[in-house]
Amino acid sequence: MNMKEYSREQISTLCTRLNEDPTHLIIVTGPRQTGKTTLVTQALTRLDKPYRYFAVDEPEAEATPPFFSIENENITTSSNMYTSRSVARDKRWLVRCWEQARIESLGSKQGLVLVFDEIQFIPNWSTTVKGLWDADRHSGVQLHVVLLGSAPLLMRKGTHESLLGRFETIYLSHWSFDEMSVAFDIDLDRYLYFGGIPGSASLIGDQSRWREYVRSAVVEPNLERDVLAIQRVDKPIILKRLFELGAVYSGQILSYNKMLGQLQDAGNTTTLAHYLDLLGSAGLMIGIQKYAQGTIHRRASSPKLNVLNTAFMSAYSGYSFEEAKSDRSYWGRLVESAVGAHLINSGFPEIRVHYWRHRGFEVDFVLERGKKIVAVEVKSGASSLGKLSGLSEFSSQFQSANTLIVGKNGVGLSEFFTTPASEWFK
Repeated sequence: MNMKEYSREQISTLCTRLNEDPTHLIIVTGPRQTGKTTLVTQALTRLDKPYRYFAVDEPEAEATPPFFSIENENITTSSNMYTSRSVARDKRWLVRCWEQARIESLGSKQGLVLVFDEIQFIPNWSTTVKGLWDADRHSGVQLHVVLLGSAPLLMRKGTHESLLGRFETIYLSHWSFDEMSVAFDIDLDRYLYFGGIPGSASLIGDQSRWREYVRSAVVEPNLERDVLAIQRVDKPIILKRLFELGAVYSGQILSYNKMLGQLQDAGNTTTLAHYLDLLGSAGLMIGIQKYAQGTIHRRASSPKLNVLNTAFMSAYSGYSFEEAKSDRSYWGRLVESAVGAHLINSGFPEIRVHYWRHRGFEVDFVLERGKKIVAVEVKSGASSLGKLSGLSEFSSQFQSANTLIVGKNGVGLSEFFTTPASEWFK
């Protein structure tokens, strides 16, 4: 099975919304290589209505926007997608495309679906979309609008500034173990090492080629196009080095001062904290904050670095799959990073993930949803010795908390990775 044949579960939500009256914009967002374009194109081919698809960031020689019928054709074929670099990607281009789709929707009994992929590359897109969308709602035009973006930070910024109350979001996180298993027949150990990147699955047999793909086709575009090209970063080289440092130290608590010591000319701790937030928004890595009573104490703590896809950790580790498995300490940290990534990805945005440390006691992860908390301890070989004392101490201080052991004498890894974080609150 390949990615085009496999459909993520969010497709049912998207199809349902596109079959309803267009009451809200639909925004599909998430990190790169999570299948946003494939999800939308699969949904479009299932619908009994015409559609228009525009990929903002792909080149084509056409100088003017041709509007042709692609109804009932395979939209994944590049000739069926209108893209154009020669036409300036500004609000005037966006308005022209929208107005033509609006006219066509009036001649269709089913209405029409208008899709803009990588919408964030159009300057001030959200303000323009707001005006066009409000005009459609006033006139009752049956035009569904789907916006895709690989920069969650910018998408949130744009929607919060201009589109409040006008959109619904479908978020695609990194692929989970059960998705990679079903789509590509990947076993648990390989998922732990190679992570959840569907585009890299065919390269697993050639590990050098796989590592190059992860770095050049996933990480670098994520940083250079989705962060550096859109968000002001005073020291871009520090942002890149911070990510590489985080990939090496994933699963470990690292003070900001220690990070400053390893990153030459990094500035100050405030800069590093900001850069960690950017990396988290891009779906690359997060600095997990310590669980404590009060937000101030949490932000002042040393972060626990955690990649959001273990492919990033493996690609920068210098370990082959076989070498990683033979190093019990490293493999234990890889498992713990995979657990953290799964909790963060499957719990977003309702569940906050922390760690806990107090007077020599430590808990790997603390899940927080409202007033409910769950303490999670990972037992993965050598790294698990003496860990249960931390879980016991946490339980004594927070008696209402649920506890969860992942690994030996607890929930098996296969079961854990096929269970969303929300299930552990039940």
